[in-house]
Amino acid sequence: MNGQTEQTSPIVPDGSGDLDLSTDLDWLSIDDGEEILWASTAHKSSLVPSFAIGIPLVFILIGIPILIAAYLDFKNTNYVVTSRGLYRKSGILSRDVQQIGFDKVQNISYMQTAVGSYFGYGNVNVSTAGSSGVELQFRSVPEPAQLQDLITGQAEKRSEKRDREGRADEPSKEDVLANILTELQAIRTAIESTNAIEQEHPRGDQTDER
Repeated sequence: MNGQTEQTSPIVPDGSGDLDLSTDLDWLSIDDGEEILWASTAHKSSLVPSFAIGIPLVFILIGIPILIAAYLDFKNTNYVVTSRGLYRKSGILSRDVQQIGFDKVQNISYMQTAVGSYFGYGNVNVSTAGSSGVELQFRSVPEPAQLQDLITGQAEKRSEKRDREGRADEPSKEDVLANILTELQAIRTAIESTNAIEQEHPRGDQTDER
């Protein structure tokens, strides 16, 4: 992983499919100072519905593609939360990486089906400012409520940092008053200069002499 620095161990939740951070995240390129906070695949138990459908159909060969597709999708989809944003990598024959910075995150929600609630997985949906729907989905990930809290906390930290930086760029009240005083003094000086010129060169009454 390019630019990765020494950091605390990221959270890899139970049920994440034995994710190996040193090899499974070789696709991830992060900036200096950016830390991995959380990483996972879909929950292993999310394969249960596909296997429940595919295994009985193995004997008529239809089930084999179902099982293979489900497993390959599971192994080739990774989800990552860093200190600066969210990443999702998917694709079996090709690689598709989607990234959203916390400065763009607007709404975070999660949803669990009855099966997902039983096994402890669900979908975490992320919407961005200006988007009409879900921009990024962490599908069937372990402990979705905890993940939602993590993303919300990081987004709030980013928003607070942006607000502090914005306030730092704004002039203080003392600076504003000093600028106003300087402008008033400049206006006063200009008026006094004009009056002095008029006193030195008074305008006489002009009459029509014929």
